[in-house]
Amino acid sequence: MFYGTELSSRLFLGTAQYPSPAILAEAISASGTEVITVSLRREGPGGAAFRDLIAATGCRVLPNTAGCHSAREAITTAHMAREVFGTNWIKLEVIGHADTLQPDPFALLEAARVLCAEGFEVFPYTTEDLILGEKLIEAGSRVLMPWGAPIGSGQGLRNIDGLRSMRAHFPDIPLVIDAGIGAPSQAAQAMEMGFDAVLLNTAVAKALDPAGMARAFGQAVEAGLTAHRAGLMPRRDMASASTPIFGMAALA
Repeated sequence: MFYGTELSSRLFLGTAQYPSPAILAEAISASGTEVITVSLRREGPGGAAFRDLIAATGCRVLPNTAGCHSAREAITTAHMAREVFGTNWIKLEVIGHADTLQPDPFALLEAARVLCAEGFEVFPYTTEDLILGEKLIEAGSRVLMPWGAPIGSGQGLRNIDGLRSMRAHFPDIPLVIDAGIGAPSQAAQAMEMGFDAVLLNTAVAKALDPAGMARAFGQAVEAGLTAHRAGLMPRRDMASASTPIFGMAALA
């Protein structure tokens, strides 16, 4: 449940870097996603046509503040996005480091406080820092989006222990792995760990067959969710025979 909205698909899909609008539309359809992210700052002269394409998908739009490097920039962009897309949902990004695209925790928290107070339903792109997560929730956010790895890196879940701790620390808060996912297996891993959704873009947009890759990610997210709900077996340090020893015939 994300701000009162129940979703059947747990895959959030980005809309940047696709070879063409037609391929983007195919990928969205193949993925089964119900939520697509859109960056207002990156729209070109054909913005109206792009918005028509997005509307035709029937998906819920999650505008984002990608490319913002200060709280003021992010707040202004969020205001514009609400006007353009008619939604209070906003994926809040405030970048603090040029090389890793790591979020600026101080500017992120400042912007979240302002936007939550103004009625926005904020999806903050954050790190796995527990204290920052608590502060964002105190500010009014009801969702957290920790990164798996730097945006566009495809490295997957770099800090497994930190992400597990975050999941355990916020058992009742929807957590979405955002950024760094490069393969369907990594998306499945995130869902197996109990995360509520996965957001990705580059791994699909830059694939040789974006629609095929989008379909694979949709299936992987579903498989990971099903596995988590079914209950994964615990890891063991020693072998454990699957065939019972007791009752076997003595052949010696």
